[in-house]
Amino acid sequence: MLNAQRLANARLATALPLVLALTAAPALAQGAPDASIGAGGGFGASDNGRPALSAPSADPPLTVANIDKPLADNEAAFTADQLDYDTEKHVVTATGDVRMIRQGNRMRADRVIWNRDTDDVHASGNVAIQNPQGDMTYAQDAELTDSMKDGMAQDMLLVLENGGRMAAKQGARKDGVYTLNHAAYTPCDVTTSAGCPKEPIWKITAAKVVYDPARHRVSYREARLTFLGLPIFWLPAFSHPDGSGAGGNSGLLVPDVSYNSRNGLMYAQPYYIQLAPNRDLTVTPYVFTAVAPMLSAEYRSLSEKGAWRVQAYATESSRSTITGDNGRRDPRGYIEANGTWQLSPTWTLTGSIRAVSDKTFLQRYDLNYDDTLRSVVKAERIDDDSYLSIAGWAFQTLVPKLPGSNLAQARQGQQPFALPAIDYRRRITDPWLGGTFTLQANSLALIRTDGQDTQRAFASAQWQKWLLTGMGQLITFTAFGRADVYHSSDNDLTQTVVYQGQPGWQTRGIAAAAVDVRWPFAGAVWNGTQRITPRIQFAGSPKTRNMAIPNEDSRAVDLEDTNLFSLNRFPGYDRWEDGARVTYGVEYALDMPRFSLRSDIGQSYRFSNRAGILPPGTGLSGRTSDVVGRATVRYGNFVSVTERFRLDKNSFSIRRNEIDATLGSANTYLEVGYLNLNRHIDPSIEDLRDHEEVRLGARLAVGKRWSLFGSTTLDLTKDEQTITASQSQTVQDLEDGLDPVKSRVGIAYEDDCFEASVQWRRNYAAFGDARYGNSFQFRLAFKNLGR
Repeated sequence: MLNAQRLANARLATALPLVLALTAAPALAQGAPDASIGAGGGFGASDNGRPALSAPSADPPLTVANIDKPLADNEAAFTADQLDYDTEKHVVTATGDVRMIRQGNRMRADRVIWNRDTDDVHASGNVAIQNPQGDMTYAQDAELTDSMKDGMAQDMLLVLENGGRMAAKQGARKDGVYTLNHAAYTPCDVTTSAGCPKEPIWKITAAKVVYDPARHRVSYREARLTFLGLPIFWLPAFSHPDGSGAGGNSGLLVPDVSYNSRNGLMYAQPYYIQLAPNRDLTVTPYVFTAVAPMLSAEYRSLSEKGAWRVQAYATESSRSTITGDNGRRDPRGYIEANGTWQLSPTWTLTGSIRAVSDKTFLQRYDLNYDDTLRSVVKAERIDDDSYLSIAGWAFQTLVPKLPGSNLAQARQGQQPFALPAIDYRRRITDPWLGGTFTLQANSLALIRTDGQDTQRAFASAQWQKWLLTGMGQLITFTAFGRADVYHSSDNDLTQTVVYQGQPGWQTRGIAAAAVDVRWPFAGAVWNGTQRITPRIQFAGSPKTRNMAIPNEDSRAVDLEDTNLFSLNRFPGYDRWEDGARVTYGVEYALDMPRFSLRSDIGQSYRFSNRAGILPPGTGLSGRTSDVVGRATVRYGNFVSVTERFRLDKNSFSIRRNEIDATLGSANTYLEVGYLNLNRHIDPSIEDLRDHEEVRLGARLAVGKRWSLFGSTTLDLTKDEQTITASQSQTVQDLEDGLDPVKSRVGIAYEDDCFEASVQWRRNYAAFGDARYGNSFQFRLAFKNLGR
């Protein structure tokens, strides 16, 4: 340990800053006594006596020079322009840009007096103290312990590492917890872009504020929230997170306020309850002016194996229908639960359960607008070469029974239970020709309470080999075989005859082979690179027994760019495309600075003129298919346009056209979506009806803080086209070909600590008590407030 004489000699020997490492005396290891309140004026008080939340114009440096290794807990390092040591009183006095480090705490001051007998440190003049978490404390005068963990100050400012700040006439820190009296808090900017002080948009003033960094919580006594200079509410006690995103604790969340013509004015106030560090519960009461209240609860849990959540809504209200229910009120509700558990490195269990009391509840209370609720429990095993899935599925339809709608889709008895659904796949390297075998076994049982029951099982094997020639051609050889067994009953309950199949036991064998050749050509063009890739595929399959097999998963067949080169253009397993064909097309890619183009186009030709099972309108009937393709254009981050199309093989009329476009920046943009299905497929054998719609969405930034936004979906289906009545207000609305489905318009404000928005919404797809009408939603969010 350095003695007093050497300290004095070092001070006299040089005018440069002096770096010292002092070994603590025994007193340093003892508990710190209560510190007194230092006097001084400055950062915490403004001229009118209220706490000032602005920091010094420039943060002082808190580093100590020449410290190249971690300090022990009993060591302190500091620099100063001048250092004095009173050998009789054991007092160290450092003046002139004093900087000190002890146990992760850093301090800067104009003058520091350290009494080594009492462990008291008195800092004065532009005092700045930083704790290991990064929080900064500013004051003109402070009394501290030698570890700088505890202390007291007058007129202090505490700037949190996450951006919030607290100012107080008097403050103290003990055991890491800050206590401030007559204090103010805000997470908002308190200076302009020019660095001048300004009043924050909102702040909380209180008689007492307690900040616990370990709990990441700020608590108040006699708190008052001031917004735009006006007090808006007072609470005797209040707390919220510190904005770090850590911690939890219970408390109120941001409320939800809205209005619609169905339920009147709604106020929802969530309350968050932390049950444990890995479990929480959020309870939300909903109060309406026109209907009975509603209650919801959400429980979440996280463990080493996985996470799960469950959420439920419950209320009592009238469940009116088209014919009316005379105002009878029934219990109504909705529940959803989902979770994932990693049982082992290879086994995973997932589940998603959704159920609702009736078809209109979700839409009536603006929870969601799904037309089908799917529930599944699935166990999966995945390793390097195999995959196993064992699942159970259930479906609940929300499609209304209206004239012109798909009645099979609207009847709950037609919705299947899939139990079990088992799929196993294994990949094996071919030891003879260098290819890859993929083996698959699959079984499925579909049970309906008022419909056809079907059971299916098959086993298949596929062999593939990829070959790259010396000329750059990529050749893929494929061979496939499958054996099926089916059993079905109550086939006549399926309304579409071509889907029924024959009742009882049915078997089928499938074989296919294909050769696929791609030949890319690449070169430089226009300061970029272009790539042209012709592609041709020959595929053949013997005549397959299709119509005797029930069709459960291969109904919505449609030729598009994604399945043009597939071995089977039917989705699912129940239908197989047989015969011999050739498929040809070309892919084009262009990459330039800030610009890219991706496109492909193709068609197929069937060698046999034998009538197939593919109906007209799917693009695959006849010997020559329709022409399908896709094009995607991107320009920087400003333009992105994707179009998918299908052209009639004879007239080149557009049978399918999809456009998705985004133009603009992250703040101001326009989104356009367009869909036109003009296939004229016989509705008696096709679930997917023709339809035309356009989707528009936009956001306009007004200055740095304001924005206007809106979106709409318009049904453009003409009267000669057939769509489900659930896609529009009424069946009569289908006739004019221009019907809005849903729309919204709003205005929003957002800055560093406050968000506000107002939006108008209207949903035109309505039935029963979920009648359409205007809705208004109001949102106010104060940063860090709400739990």
